[in-house]
Amino acid sequence: MANPPAAGDKPGGSPKQGEWDEKELQDSLEHLKLLHIKHNSRRDTAALSPRSCSPRIEAFDGMNRSNPMRILRALPRARPSVPSPRAARTTAAPAFHTLRPLQQSSKAKQEKPPAIAEKAKPTDLADFDVLGSTPIPSTNIEATLPRGFLLNSGLSIFDGAGALLVNGEAFAWRPWLAKRKPGMSEEESLTLVNKKGQFELPAEAFAVLSLMWPRPDLLVLGVGPTIRPLSPETRKHISALGMRIEVLDTRNASSEFNMLATERGVEDIAAALIPLGWVEGKGAVE
Repeated sequence: MANPPAAGDKPGGSPKQGEWDEKELQDSLEHLKLLHIKHNSRRDTAALSPRSCSPRIEAFDGMNRSNPMRILRALPRARPSVPSPRAARTTAAPAFHTLRPLQQSSKAKQEKPPAIAEKAKPTDLADFDVLGSTPIPSTNIEATLPRGFLLNSGLSIFDGAGALLVNGEAFAWRPWLAKRKPGMSEEESLTLVNKKGQFELPAEAFAVLSLMWPRPDLLVLGVGPTIRPLSPETRKHISALGMRIEVLDTRNASSEFNMLATERGVEDIAAALIPLGWVEGKGAVE
């Protein structure tokens, strides 16, 4: 016995292969209408832009007009776009490498190099003078002359006399007069060097220093135009007064006294100077 036909089956039997079911045909038509609406909206958008439609869209439009059933076959399959890691590296790497130099260049523009002097100033020796701000003593020697001395205070010692500078005071010093004895000629009294070639003075030539208290710590002795050794008797007498002694020629002794008196003070430094033009047996001459 044959089974009754199903509710959805047509009375003529099952549909042949290649024929469309009524429900499936309606679903396909609805789907085609939606695609057609989307396509028209895209075409209107493309018409507003200055660029012309692509050949693929024009072919798709012609196919749609001729046979709407072929739209599904003409559309390409959608493929998921997976970003290539190589492309990602190539796009990110330039951005990474180009930003860093830009930042460095911007910092270099902001940080200006220090200004360089156009011309180097010449070195001034006065800048290295550690005693430049120290007041100069009034007994400093400004000039040594053949027959005397000029002091910083404006005082001058002439007439062939020497200079004795003690405790800020200046005295005309003639130590050869202490050697004069009765019956001695003037030429003999004007001799300050003994037979051994040593500079020698009697103890009376330093009588002013023996009357002072406290005495200076150092005595700078200028023995004339050339340096000579000091006799043991004269050195012994000065040491007995409690003073150290430094023997130089008159020119260097004057410079030494100026420096030490400015640095340490006139209370600690004294000077006894023979004129620069001193000649044995004649005295100070021009």
